[in-house]
Amino acid sequence: MVDIGHLMLILALTCAGYSIFVSIYGARKNREDLTRSGEHALFGVMFLVTLAVFTLWQQIFAHDFHNEYVVGYSNRAMPTFYTVASLWGGQKGSLLFWGWLLTVFAALAVYLNRHKNRELMPYVVAVLMGGAMFFIALNVFVSQPFEKLWQLEGTTQVIKAIMQPANSIPYAAPDGRGLNPLLQHPAMAIHPPILYMGFVGFSIPFAFALAALISGRLDSQWLKTIRRWTLVPWFFLGIGMILGGKWAYMELGWGGYWAWDPVENAALMPWLAATAFIHSTMIQEKKNMLKVWNMSLILLTYVLCIFGTFLTRSGVVSSVHSFARSEIGPWFVGYLVLLIFVPVLLIIKRLPQLKTTQHFDSVISRESAFLINNLIFLGALFAVFWGTIFPIVTEAIRGVKITVAEPFFNKVTIPIGLFLLLLTGVGPLVAWRKTSSNLMKKFFLKPILVSLLGLTIMLAFGIRHFYALVSLTLSIFVTSTIVAEFHRGARARMRTNQEGYFVALIRLLQRNKRRYGGYIVHFGIVVMFVGFTGKAFDTEKEAHLKPGESMQIRSYTLTYKGFKTFEDSNKVVWQAEMDVYKGGKMVKTIYPNKHYYIVQEQPTTEVVLRSTLLEDLYVVLAQPNDDKSAVFKVYINPLVNLVWLSGLIITLGTFIILLPDNPLKSKVAAQRAKIAQHEIA
Repeated sequence: MVDIGHLMLILALTCAGYSIFVSIYGARKNREDLTRSGEHALFGVMFLVTLAVFTLWQQIFAHDFHNEYVVGYSNRAMPTFYTVASLWGGQKGSLLFWGWLLTVFAALAVYLNRHKNRELMPYVVAVLMGGAMFFIALNVFVSQPFEKLWQLEGTTQVIKAIMQPANSIPYAAPDGRGLNPLLQHPAMAIHPPILYMGFVGFSIPFAFALAALISGRLDSQWLKTIRRWTLVPWFFLGIGMILGGKWAYMELGWGGYWAWDPVENAALMPWLAATAFIHSTMIQEKKNMLKVWNMSLILLTYVLCIFGTFLTRSGVVSSVHSFARSEIGPWFVGYLVLLIFVPVLLIIKRLPQLKTTQHFDSVISRESAFLINNLIFLGALFAVFWGTIFPIVTEAIRGVKITVAEPFFNKVTIPIGLFLLLLTGVGPLVAWRKTSSNLMKKFFLKPILVSLLGLTIMLAFGIRHFYALVSLTLSIFVTSTIVAEFHRGARARMRTNQEGYFVALIRLLQRNKRRYGGYIVHFGIVVMFVGFTGKAFDTEKEAHLKPGESMQIRSYTLTYKGFKTFEDSNKVVWQAEMDVYKGGKMVKTIYPNKHYYIVQEQPTTEVVLRSTLLEDLYVVLAQPNDDKSAVFKVYINPLVNLVWLSGLIITLGTFIILLPDNPLKSKVAAQRAKIAQHEIA
């Protein structure tokens, strides 16, 4: 008998095919009943895939070790939190989870547009269901999460299959292998779902852009519709990368959080493209320019999401984050070709409608600054892309895989990143069309003086690292421009509305959430850059200590007291004990661990931190020895906690931007736009 979960996926695949057909046919024949039927079928797909997901979850929690996937990624000893994460802990389950999220996003988009964008929606539904069909088909034909284990009669051989093979009996393993020990960390348990919401979320703006191209409805309506649909996945992708960095920092024991790993780059590339798109849409909204550019950027963003998924799951690159080599690579290649070929043809076809007669009035203008910003983002994107695929290219051409290491990425991206940081402060302050010299002096003189003062103080304190000086000086400059913008806006409200300063600041945020929420996001990026700059001042030391011996690193003294060993049903633990002194005064006793997971036969490092806002003391038990001596690696990482803090600031800014507008304000704006259009006509 076929597993109920697999049956749900087969029905969902059929339903998705029906939705695509009736949506396109209904749009061509102008049949509203058929397009509505396609939307109802989309809801049916979501319902069926949801049943499949919860079926797999039920089997995981019931410890149904007749299911091959349950055996591979869960066991009886795992805590409930990580048992939940088993769903996306392996290739098959994560693809099912991806497809489920896609159907949920699709259903939400269709529901919210049930009374608007009716000419676009049939094609939006068709595009989204095309993506859903692809991922469901992977689970039905290639990467099957409901395969069962069967023992051939008269032998000890166990095979896996959806249907019971001839001459076999059901087989249930006594226990499972459990989730990869490296993934048993809170940040990593929630990191994949958040990252997936970023990847999957971009399918909505992609679908609307493609629908606009297919239907020929290339006015600004599709762009306005996807504004929030773009910002939400952009946010999730960014926060997902920060959580992934936190996991790497805590679990891998190398003292860092970003290594330009191919899978890290796979998330960074669509984020860079989406960031460029978010900025360039403002030019189209204000000046009706860059239509082809914006269309290309949002389509590129989703293509990069799928390309990143291909890198992660095909096994073509080596990464601590990636899945093992599998048979799904060719499927993704075919899907990528389709995603590139169809949009390019449509853009070429609609090129006359996408052209604009508007031009840039001045190089010193906000639209010019945003365009330069876009070009720099794409430069960074190309550098990351080339460094990521270089091993694949060299293996294809020369038969030898040559890996591009961290120094290449740092050499290329640090100058680019610093220039983008400068534009973060410059762009919002220059005026649309043209900025006069008087306005330039008014807006930039004080921030420049403040940043030069900061540079002088840093030089006086002996800081000589070139990139660190540039980064911190630019951070002061951008922060000054942001503070000046808030102050200028608050003072204007105080004069016009007779409000107190604090009330004026709050009302300023309420009245222009997009602008001032964006400034808060920019400040979060500044804080992140300051955190990155701390890498210039890292200190690292390794020592082999016997009980009672000490090691010195900067102002810290660490005295090793010995270690003890204990074991539970899941792992063997070596726990060292060290007293930490700073400036001769004891501040903390720490217990760095090393674990060995018995079932997986895999060691892990459990890092211990002494954290302050300004630095982390990062201690790793590298090697416990039989004679009770041990090897320790100790790092001092200045400013690293600002990287994690920046995520909270970016979250706050994004939340403010996404807050709904005042209905009365929106109504007035719509009436003004209608009057303006009437006057033009």
